[in-house]
Amino acid sequence: MSLVVAKFGGSSAADGIQIRKIKSIAERGPGMRYIVVSAPGKRFATDNKITDMLYLLKTQIDIGAPYEQVLQVVKERFLGLEADLGVSVGIAGEFAAIEEKLRGGVSADYLASRGEYLSAKLIAAFLGYDFVDAAGLLLFGEKGKFLYEETNKALAGELAKHGRAVIPGFFGTLPDGSVKTFSRGGSDITGALVARAAAADVYENWTDVSGFLMADPRIVENPKAIKSISYKELRELSYMGASVLHENAIYPARLAGIPINIRNTNIPDDPGTFISADDTDGSGQLITGIAGNRDFTVIGIYKNMMSNEIGFIKRILSILEDYSIPIEHIPSGIDTVSLVIADKFLGDKLGDLIEDFEKKLGADSIELFENMSLIATVGQGMASVPGVAARLFGALTEAGVNIRMIDQGSSEMNIIVGVETKDFETAIRAIYKTFIQ
Repeated sequence: MSLVVAKFGGSSAADGIQIRKIKSIAERGPGMRYIVVSAPGKRFATDNKITDMLYLLKTQIDIGAPYEQVLQVVKERFLGLEADLGVSVGIAGEFAAIEEKLRGGVSADYLASRGEYLSAKLIAAFLGYDFVDAAGLLLFGEKGKFLYEETNKALAGELAKHGRAVIPGFFGTLPDGSVKTFSRGGSDITGALVARAAAADVYENWTDVSGFLMADPRIVENPKAIKSISYKELRELSYMGASVLHENAIYPARLAGIPINIRNTNIPDDPGTFISADDTDGSGQLITGIAGNRDFTVIGIYKNMMSNEIGFIKRILSILEDYSIPIEHIPSGIDTVSLVIADKFLGDKLGDLIEDFEKKLGADSIELFENMSLIATVGQGMASVPGVAARLFGALTEAGVNIRMIDQGSSEMNIIVGVETKDFETAIRAIYKTFIQ
């Protein structure tokens, strides 16, 4: 019998109807022993996610604004779920404890984590599973660095005590016992960590889409589904904006060699997308997927005889470190280097950064290319087939898209191009049309 660890996202835990779907899925067989859940998501388009409400609650407190109404909305949502599911887990008492903590001051991480915590308590009671708190099991160091091996040991020891359990996603604890959350979507990471600790045969990630698509359906009409994909390909696509699965959720599963299956709670018979160390599904498609991100700035630095100057790149990186600015890519030539930086990290630092470059690098010229977007075309088969780049560049030329930057990884599994943001969607459609039959 296969041991399955499943994670159900916010859309799957949004209301009693969705939670009953979780129960139906869990009852299909005895293999689904450990379940990780998110906080309740939106029930309808104009609804609010519980996590968003909890962050709003913290903001109201911090600015000294009345927060009682927001707290009451969250409380009523959980009380309604408790009544609808016909369970009794002490939601009223949990909120009394939260209100008591609010009067003494609480962190945003603690408040945000209560969504997953209460969701897990309700779903565990409804399924008849044990509730296992993530606090004290998912461990962060004093400086907030996640401790993978310590967490794996603690989780494995606790899970061995429970035949079936529901665990809240998204958070763990610091050495002093205070709550620390992952970034948004971090319940995916918790699911992968539980899968590793339980030595699962498969990690099922249940959401509101049937796996990955080969391109963004908001840009490409009816893109094909990806039946199977390698960890490496998924990492590339997730990093470049394909957002079905949190990019950091891949590492724990990959480390343990556990395949990930992206499934749709609303269409449980759909096989979804399988993610593993194996090659892609052999469908004959050269390209596995296309993904991209907007809002980048490219800084082009030209200096004659740069290639002969020892430590030039090191000085660039040192300046960027002083400004706490990470780099996405560094394509370079003999006398040129381009720095691709996300606008969110530049903020109002760009002017000062350029001034420092001019003073400390002695460059002959520095050019700025703003309003840029990056598009990654990803596929393991690309490395063994000649002419892929030519086809890609030809497609963009035919579509009237000017390529401002080209970068290819040493694995030859992806080709990244930089285009002006105004051409972003046109470029993705052109690449898709060329490679996807």
